[in-house]
Amino acid sequence: MNAPVNPDHIQTGEELERCPFPIPYGWFCVHFSHELQPGDIKIEKMFGKEWVLFRGEDGSVGMTDPFCPHLGAHLGHGGKVVGNNIQCPFHNWEFDSEGWCKKIPYGKVMPGVARKRAILQALPTIEKYGAIWAWYHPKGETPMWELPTHEEFENEVEHVETKFHSWDIGTCLQEMGENSVDTPHLKFLHGAPIIPDVTAKAEGHIWHYDIMDGYIVGESHGPGLAPNRHSKDGVSMLMYAMPSPVDEEMSRVRMMFKWKKYPEGSKEAAIGQHLYEHSIGEAEGEESAGFESVDLIVWDNKKYRPKPLLCDGDGPILAWRKYFRQFYVDLDENDPAVAM
Repeated sequence: MNAPVNPDHIQTGEELERCPFPIPYGWFCVHFSHELQPGDIKIEKMFGKEWVLFRGEDGSVGMTDPFCPHLGAHLGHGGKVVGNNIQCPFHNWEFDSEGWCKKIPYGKVMPGVARKRAILQALPTIEKYGAIWAWYHPKGETPMWELPTHEEFENEVEHVETKFHSWDIGTCLQEMGENSVDTPHLKFLHGAPIIPDVTAKAEGHIWHYDIMDGYIVGESHGPGLAPNRHSKDGVSMLMYAMPSPVDEEMSRVRMMFKWKKYPEGSKEAAIGQHLYEHSIGEAEGEESAGFESVDLIVWDNKKYRPKPLLCDGDGPILAWRKYFRQFYVDLDENDPAVAM
């Protein structure tokens, strides 16, 4: 007979794990568009395994399992793009971006299964706003929502040229996203002058939050897209955060920044530039610290507490965690490392 659980028990470090969650499903940025030219093949570690990412001559993009279904050669080592297909270096079999075998140069009859369906695992991919997105689901389910639209990218003429950044961070996506409602850390970790108020709510796959009545307003569209706008004196800057899981304990966070163009030398132009520089930790004359210099140290070394000891000043952390659980498949709710 199992001993009763002590509700006042606080787990020690030995009972905790750093990142106890499986890789979630959703749309994830796997590359910036300008980094993949026609004819390029790149080996990408993402979603806990290797993939090959390639661009055809017509600009189309494919992201597939790297091992040829013929005899297992790695398509990223010696393979090449032929037309819009990726060609295996071993026997020159060719596959399109959806994983269909398009050519066997020495075969007269295509294997039966290859005539009926795609035989190379391929992820659904789209390009939008200068980023290449792949839909990942551990059981191969098709996309469940579309990526949103944003005025800053739709109207390029009236906005500054996109700024691109990328960081590798040693934690899982849920842990990073929790910062959107953990406003006390803004004062004690970043050095902000106050602890701002925050409101948040979930609507299906979208999470909404508002820090300090419009100072930072953001969303999460599933685990892989977290656009948020930072505003000051009527100027708004879009931080387009795109975190992707390399594996269960490592994330690659790509960000794109946009704001409205203002006359050179104007107060508004200076505010937009400052909001951007503040977000990446490069603003001069500030006492507060950017996330790269402080958050990464915490994330790289913390452990996840499934039953945190919260006080009345903490933000809606448990609501965030409940929202995020919908993106895990076959999560063991009885596992003490994750059980809420």
